[in-house]
Amino acid sequence: MKRLLLPVVALSILTLAGCANTSGYSGDVYRGSQAKTGQSVTYGTIVAVRPVQIQAESRAGGLLGSGGGAVIGGLLGSQVGGGSGRQLATVAGALGGAVAGTAAEDATNRVNALEMEIRRDDGTDVVVVQRADRQFQAGQRVRLIGNGANMSVAPY
Repeated sequence: MKRLLLPVVALSILTLAGCANTSGYSGDVYRGSQAKTGQSVTYGTIVAVRPVQIQAESRAGGLLGSGGGAVIGGLLGSQVGGGSGRQLATVAGALGGAVAGTAAEDATNRVNALEMEIRRDDGTDVVVVQRADRQFQAGQRVRLIGNGANMSVAPY
């Protein structure tokens, strides 16, 4: 029973590793601190659009992917050989599993996004990256809401 329970727990941990909150990268989502505050608005025209990806931060700092991978790898390694060979296989499996779990968590936490170069009406250019949850294209008029490190693009 224990041998069946451990892989189930490890897989559950790896599943949770991909649960980064990526909604904040959308132009349609505001943080609570932004509610009921004035936002500056400027207008412009999209000059160029390029698909990119945002690497979302894991809530657990990568520990779930590497830890879950190490558990699964260690369990699989412990099924190989006997004696000191089994111990080496367990360690090697745990190390390989940690690397694979980290890579899986990183891949799960990537978000499709758009990098938009926008020429403001005053002639200055700005680049904004946000989640690709809406269609934008070169030549489209847009509103730039906010400023500095907190700017989103919305259709005009």
